[in-house]
Amino acid sequence: MIDNDYKIPFYAKTTIFFVGLFALITMLYIAQSIIVPLVFAIIVAIVLHPVVNFFVRLHSNRVVAISISLLITIVLIAGLGILIYSQASTFSESWPVLVEKFTKAFNQSITWSSGYLDISPRKIHAWITETKSDFLNNSSSAIGQTLVGVGNALVILFLIPVYIFLILFYEPLLLDFIRKLFGEDNKSQVSEIVTKTKTVIQRYLIGLVIEAVIVAIMEIAALLILGIEYALLLGILGALLNVIPYIGGLVAVALPMMIALATKDSAWYAVYVLVIYYIIQLIDNNYIVPKIVASKVKINALFSIIVVIAGNALWGIPGMFLSIPLLAIVKLIFDHVEQLKPWGFLLGDTMPQILEIKHSGLKRIKKIINAKDK
Repeated sequence: MIDNDYKIPFYAKTTIFFVGLFALITMLYIAQSIIVPLVFAIIVAIVLHPVVNFFVRLHSNRVVAISISLLITIVLIAGLGILIYSQASTFSESWPVLVEKFTKAFNQSITWSSGYLDISPRKIHAWITETKSDFLNNSSSAIGQTLVGVGNALVILFLIPVYIFLILFYEPLLLDFIRKLFGEDNKSQVSEIVTKTKTVIQRYLIGLVIEAVIVAIMEIAALLILGIEYALLLGILGALLNVIPYIGGLVAVALPMMIALATKDSAWYAVYVLVIYYIIQLIDNNYIVPKIVASKVKINALFSIIVVIAGNALWGIPGMFLSIPLLAIVKLIFDHVEQLKPWGFLLGDTMPQILEIKHSGLKRIKKIINAKDK
């Protein structure tokens, strides 16, 4: 007789899981030129869905509503891009002066460190010269890769609006397909999961945008008060980098500190920048994120860092920006599927109350002892 209750051993399940995970990651890496713009388009389409519905409620044709929403988004992004480009152009014009000032400050620091560490300045300069020559040799081969990357980026920028338009237009078809995919028995549950997930993702992503605007305003104001040049550019870049948790904040503070060292007579301005950016990070982490972003989706720091590094390894810089929204989507799905709720709990930042666990554990031990005594 055949045993119908045969269960797959744990080691076999583990092997199947890791093989499947490896196959999935390989496919995501190989097909990144297709998947990355599609993921960007899906995220933007989710955010624009309420705007499209608003125009539809005004008795606009669905195609017209999608076109207007998409046009508004393109204009806003183009305006931000033009602002960054104009500031970057001004920055590039002053680049030789900044390099000269930074080189002077760097030479002074070498002189100080050589006296403090008892190392010959010649050895330090020789090491810098060798590193510089290696960098120039490697950069020549990187120029071609950069040009190819720019070409691919232009293609992606053209494809994303097309994807967004088609996703919004075929939204009823896509949602109906998801419901049918899981069968009629699960139709109501799937509809509930899709609706809740879509709503929370919209609020989460809009929260990220609001957070970026607030952080940009604070950083620009702080740099203007300190008299640091290119405050507008550095503030906007800092806010965009701040979307990448932990790692982005380090890069965001390094840029204005370098500008402060190159343009100011005193190195204390760089210290002032570090202190003010640290205060802004405290405000962001303790007030802005909990009230605006984390109230929608709570993800712990460990998995945030892991997915950012994994996103960079898998898809480069776009992967770093996409990693947190994608993890938020995964956590939302986990939280609404009964079998996957433990994984959603693992990704979250809700710490179990250790004292209560210990207290309940002690109660159980006492009950067992009392039962044995009886």
